Amino acid sequence: MKTILFQPQIPQNTGNIARTCAVTGTDLVLVRPLGFSTASRHLKRAGLDYWNDISVEEIDDLMSYLEQSASPFFFFSSKATTLYTEINYPHDAQLIFGSETSGLDEAFWQRWPDKFYRIPMRKESRCINLSCTVAIVIYEGLRQQNWLNHEKSATIY
Repeated sequence: MKTILFQPQIPQNTGNIARTCAVTGTDLVLVRPLGFSTASRHLKRAGLDYWNDISVEEIDDLMSYLEQSASPFFFFSSKATTLYTEINYPHDAQLIFGSETSGLDEAFWQRWPDKFYRIPMRKESRCINLSCTVAIVIYEGLRQQNWLNHEKSATIY
């Protein structure tokens, strides 16, 4: 699977997501502009030494990227109505998450309205942290794939 962050703003979230991608074998795509420098000490600190264990790509145009992709993709937003558990996650799924401050552009909603999913939350509550959201979705995909290429049990320290 591939995690795509659309214009992420908080380096600590992106670093934490990089760690999740590393331990799950998930690639990471960052869509520019980013709200931070990739040389940020906060980004490096949050990702620790996990950066060496993942493939990271930076792109400028998500719309073109998706239109040229043969892999299925899914958007995640607190404004969606369909639950993330209703997706049948294929091994090459692209999981797209919006910016912490502004979400996803309206153009994506207009172009692919049936590809938006949400994680349930209490009504009138604030959104789940982006790094938590990414982890929830990645692990649901892996669960559905019977932990393909992953150990069946977690290592406990």
